[in-house]
Amino acid sequence: MAILIDPPRTEAHGRRWSHLVSDTSLAELHRFAGALGIPTRGFEGDHYDVPEERYAAVVAAGARPTSERDLLRALQRSGLRMQKRRGDKGVARVSGVRFADGTSADVDLIRSPREAAERRVFAAMAFVRDDAGDLAVVHSVRRLEWGCPGGWREAGETVRENAVREVREETGLVVPESRLVPLGYERFHRRSTGGLWREGQDLLQVFEVTVPGWRPALVPELDDTSDRRWVTWEEFATLCSRLFWWPLAEAALRPRGG
Repeated sequence: MAILIDPPRTEAHGRRWSHLVSDTSLAELHRFAGALGIPTRGFEGDHYDVPEERYAAVVAAGARPTSERDLLRALQRSGLRMQKRRGDKGVARVSGVRFADGTSADVDLIRSPREAAERRVFAAMAFVRDDAGDLAVVHSVRRLEWGCPGGWREAGETVRENAVREVREETGLVVPESRLVPLGYERFHRRSTGGLWREGQDLLQVFEVTVPGWRPALVPELDDTSDRRWVTWEEFATLCSRLFWWPLAEAALRPRGG
């Protein structure tokens, strides 16, 4: 096992940066970065960005200097490389997630202000907020857990139509497609066969939408949820922070100073 770092040559935000990776496990990488006080906001899904002025200290702590090319090769060999578009930010990779239909997958959580490629999206979800910043959550009958409105695309639907329908069916709230703001996506690497998976579709699109007023009534159209309520950020964390998608919610929605 080794922690690797390349030279500080990447320029961004008026500084030069190195990339810090593990050739074996993300857990090892997080432990190393945490021990040095490298902030979690510097994590990019498969590496930490390290500013030039910290390079020598990171090497002194045990990171092995290597070239950019060799670092990338080591990351690819390890299977930890997270593919993403320029401008997207990797948040986390969650391994061995099990779903209610018996399938399982490893899931990449990626922040992005751009919508994912429509042809690859099999489902959508939306974080629904009111003017006060509270969030609407629903309790799924199938999954037996709290979460945000969302579900599988139906035949002929666009991704935005999918999100709007799920919000309406699970909360009774009618939101215009134009008010949906893309926050990121979840990429699923299947570990099992069967279930509702569709070949060539591996992404779940995540939106945010704000509805006017304070805690409007939640009156679902269907019976696939057993409860629904408005919650504060703290209550949201209590209900959902153990779920696999939580790191993306926290990265995108956590109040400043919270």
